Amino acid sequence: MYRLAFLLLVMMGAPGFSQDSPDYQHYHQQVIAAETLITQEEYRQALDIYNQLIVSYDFVFLREYQVATQLAAYLGDNQKAADYLRKGIRRGWKKKSIKKNEVLSALRKGDKWKSIQKEYPELRSEYEASLNQPLRKQVKKMIVKDQKKAFLALFTFSPEAQDRYAENKFAPHSERQLAEFIEILGTYGYPGEQLIGNDVWMSTILSHHNSISQSYAEKDTIYAWLKPKLMEAVNNGQLSSYHYAMIDEWYLQVVDDTGKAFYGFLDAPMESRVEFTNQLRADAWIRPIEVRNGLVDIQESTGIDFYFEGNPWDGGKIEIR
Repeated sequence: MYRLAFLLLVMMGAPGFSQDSPDYQHYHQQVIAAETLITQEEYRQALDIYNQLIVSYDFVFLREYQVATQLAAYLGDNQKAADYLRKGIRRGWKKKSIKKNEVLSALRKGDKWKSIQKEYPELRSEYEASLNQPLRKQVKKMIVKDQKKAFLALFTFSPEAQDRYAENKFAPHSERQLAEFIEILGTYGYPGEQLIGNDVWMSTILSHHNSISQSYAEKDTIYAWLKPKLMEAVNNGQLSSYHYAMIDEWYLQVVDDTGKAFYGFLDAPMESRVEFTNQLRADAWIRPIEVRNGLVDIQESTGIDFYFEGNPWDGGKIEIR
């Protein structure tokens, strides 16, 4: 804990990490605009927006390549679909996932897919070379430690015992993890998809910290200090806006502890709080609930996979309570 407090003081008085990059607020707003067009079945106009993003930003999240590839294939433009697919592989799209995608089945039957398969090892190597591999290994070790510690909580059999374990055993571990994270943040920036090819590992570690217990969260000063830093990481494209929202939602729900929904990932909002939830989502640059639900309808009617962020077991609509 003392080491963490020292690091916070040092970083508060030192120049922060900076990266010359475009402002991703516009990026995320454009993605929402494209998704809104998709819910209106304006696929060509949506694809134009994705294309503009792809040519305008040096770093594009894999999900945008995945959606753009499918839109092009759905519209019958296999040349453009193949071009986007190559870019997606360079951003980490794995062959196994590509082969499971039903919308790309026609593309996979043609010569373009044969060519891409031959290129795949080289494209994959380009992706691997784009990542900070030592940092990736470091963060992977952190999530393994975190998962092992969290697993032990399964052997507590009451809410009171879980809180005691979380506060007495998990919290010291989590503070050490966050001390390491703060060093990484100051040296490299946020270790997400852009830097290490994975947004889940660190967001899980931070979510676990935010869900230790209500009493711990109420006293915790670490997350309050980190929160604007995380928003900076969203702004420079190092952290997915959706993973930021999930990290923040764990904190808000644990502190509130009344069952209210916030961003709508952990619990769906009641009708009276939909406007509040959508404003919270807008502030984090993520799509409103009605667009999310509209995309689910399109996914069901067209087969286009939108690779929704959030709980992996929850790919359906956010049902208003």
